[in-house]
Amino acid sequence: MNVVVVESPAKAKTINKYLGPGYKVLASFGHVRDLPAKDGSVLPDQDFEMLWEVDGASQKRMKDIADAVKSSDGLILATDPDREGEAISWHVLDLLNKKRVINGKPVKRVVFNAITKKAVLDAMAEPRDIDVPLVDAYLARRALDYLVGFNLSPVLWRKLPGARSAGRVQSVALRLVCDRESEIERFISEEYWNLSAILKTPRGDEFEARLVAANGKRLQPRSIGNGEDAGKLKALLEGAAYVVDTVEAKPVKRNPSPPFTTSTLQQAASSKLGFSASRTMQIAQKLYEGVDIGGETVGLITYMRTDGVQMAPEAIDAARRSIADQFGNRYLPEKARFYSTKAKNAQEAHEAIRPTDFDRSPDRVRNFLDADQIRLYDLIWKRGIASQMASAEIERTTVEILADNAGQKAGLRAVGSVIRFDGFIAAYTDQKEDGEQSDDADDEDGRLPEINARENLAKQKINSTQHFTEPPPRYSEASLIKKMEELGIGRPSTYAATLATLRDRDYVTIDKRKLVPQAKGRLVTAFLESFFTKYVEYDFTADLEEKLDRISAGELNWKDVLRDFWRDFFAQIEDTKELRVTNVLDALNEALAPLVFPKREDGGDPRICQVCGTGNLSLKLGKYGAFIGCSNYPECNYTRQLSSEGGTEAEATGLNEPKALGTDPVTGEELTLRSGRFGPYIQRGDGKEAKRASLPKGWKPEDIDYEKAMALISLPRDIGKHPESGKMISSGIGRYGPFLLHDGSYANLETVEDVFTVGLNRAVTVLAEKQSKAAGGGARGGTPAALKDLGEHPDGGGTITVRDGKYGPYVNWGKVNATLPKGTDPQAITVEEALALIAAKAGKSGGAKPAKAKTAAAASKTTKTAAKPKAKTATKAPAKAKTAKTTKKSAE
Repeated sequence: MNVVVVESPAKAKTINKYLGPGYKVLASFGHVRDLPAKDGSVLPDQDFEMLWEVDGASQKRMKDIADAVKSSDGLILATDPDREGEAISWHVLDLLNKKRVINGKPVKRVVFNAITKKAVLDAMAEPRDIDVPLVDAYLARRALDYLVGFNLSPVLWRKLPGARSAGRVQSVALRLVCDRESEIERFISEEYWNLSAILKTPRGDEFEARLVAANGKRLQPRSIGNGEDAGKLKALLEGAAYVVDTVEAKPVKRNPSPPFTTSTLQQAASSKLGFSASRTMQIAQKLYEGVDIGGETVGLITYMRTDGVQMAPEAIDAARRSIADQFGNRYLPEKARFYSTKAKNAQEAHEAIRPTDFDRSPDRVRNFLDADQIRLYDLIWKRGIASQMASAEIERTTVEILADNAGQKAGLRAVGSVIRFDGFIAAYTDQKEDGEQSDDADDEDGRLPEINARENLAKQKINSTQHFTEPPPRYSEASLIKKMEELGIGRPSTYAATLATLRDRDYVTIDKRKLVPQAKGRLVTAFLESFFTKYVEYDFTADLEEKLDRISAGELNWKDVLRDFWRDFFAQIEDTKELRVTNVLDALNEALAPLVFPKREDGGDPRICQVCGTGNLSLKLGKYGAFIGCSNYPECNYTRQLSSEGGTEAEATGLNEPKALGTDPVTGEELTLRSGRFGPYIQRGDGKEAKRASLPKGWKPEDIDYEKAMALISLPRDIGKHPESGKMISSGIGRYGPFLLHDGSYANLETVEDVFTVGLNRAVTVLAEKQSKAAGGGARGGTPAALKDLGEHPDGGGTITVRDGKYGPYVNWGKVNATLPKGTDPQAITVEEALALIAAKAGKSGGAKPAKAKTAAAASKTTKTAAKPKAKTATKAPAKAKTAKTTKKSAE
């Protein structure tokens, strides 16, 4: 028996059927080990030694694989046919060698581009060794991403509070989005006019012709810049006689696009189906791994992470047969079509994305797929079949018309297209983002009636329309992926993960399918452009990608590339140690001037404080991020928060001045809606003692009325006494959302609305469910379940958590338990407050700190040994970072 290792259980099940009883197919569930997200995982001072960690779930899976290999005849590594798949095979083999279970047994590496019986059996017949250069390229990428992320991110945290992190590829992608936003802000709209004439032929047919020349001069696009000039030209056309000068009909052929690559599939699925990049890849993964088709599980498409555009010869033959059967021989070109990629730094190691069997038309498999799966499969099948079809034949007619008004002459043009033979368009019409038609699509010009040279035309109407130039559009996911591919930034497997990272870290949001940079994202980009310019340059990132590709081709040594990168990067990191906050603020004020200092409606200086009239406004860095404040602080306490849409939060919500909402009937104090550093809020009364309540997430300032303001400012809300304890149950909104409070114990509520509507019976049930879950978290006398995880302690020794104990909520770190001060909301406790409580508790008790966290090398017997003295890395990795999940695709 041979053991076969693949990545997913779905693939394992299908492949096991193909191979039969002589094989045992096991799944690794993606990567089996990864670099732990803490200091010392990559050691530049020890020739970039990498210390790997195996998590608990992977340890169990590796044990199952090792046990199977012990009693097997050999090992076959059949993970995906890309760099990450090669790396997984390398990790599995390395761990098995450390477990001493190979013992001279044959080890083979096989790859297949599709999960069909033929593809799998053919691959088994042609095994090879692990591709060492490809693994080296993986190691280089993983080390680079770690070194950038875990050295640059702490600089951000120290110099730019509120920033989340920075990454090698994500920072450049974010810069693209932010640069486009800056273009939009700088854009100055210009007026222009278009003129056209509705003309009639002697046969009574009407058509439209555009003005293209006047008074012997060719008019350039948008060359008519004002209404006065447009009026003069309109007067010329109103009194002119019209005659056809020339009619030219020209045949044009349009060729199909190649089959999909990862990026073009993501673009087409976005524009045609409205899928996000990550959703597209999820569906494609399922179609690749296999779907039950009438009792047989079979992969419907080839591997979906590729930048190759060519199909295998047998697939081309199958496509041509299907074209002849389904469309007829007229649609079959004389010779097969062959494509080459135009993407920068593309690696054509794999086929394009195509159906595994062109005879499986979308109609034949429709009943076996869900709605989204059939839509994506239909797209892939049509694009694949169209790529081998005949060209579309189009006749493009251009009519030149002369207009003469008492010696004043003008030229007009009418253009129309007629599809004489649809060719590949019968199967698939390509479409650009935002609905723009591409060269593969039917021309936007309509058909023209019969028009003959030298015949006179009758004027019906002159149209003169005013227009204004528009700024460049924001990127969508599809257009950003296309731009990254053009620049050579990132690789097919990273696009979806990169975009997801930008969203998850609140650097961008998606509004009407457009990527809108948030203030936090723009601050990070401005900081990096000012102090780490080289590392967010497009060319530098693309050149580094090219070096990584050359490593995979065996042309460069991966550690040489790391040494060259680290030398300059480390020096740049060191330089920031001398960087003062004032230097950072000056740079950000300059780089983000349109965002920080938007134009004032009264025309005044946007950098002068509108409240005191003498102070200068500037960015300030606070505990929770950047805001705008006055230089006359504390005499003038005017502040504004940066908004997501440019300008400030106050301006975005219309809250430059407090908005009166009514009077509290109990206290007689006025309720006002205001905007502060952290967003809009309700305030009752004035002065330092005034009560304030921030608007919950999802509540818009324009929707706040007196009733909502009273309900919010009156929190916490008493619901009723608990039937068992007799103590009051109340509801409120904390920093981390809505909650119930009873006798010092908290329970989360699902929505903000529940805070105002939940009744006593439901509240008792929610509290009981919370208590039951906490009790089920361990044996009697065990540690209570964590209410909140604050991340890793800066000194190591494990994470800091907030827990609910018998005597109330407390902070836990290792063996140190520090009770929260009475009245403190456990959901609102910060890391800084927790560290202070822990330090105070440890000092009083005289207890020793918990033992330093084990290194990654000691985390598993199967990982690399850390026997050597551990050299310190140049900069300390972030203390709060959580251990990364060992998923297959990293976000680079």
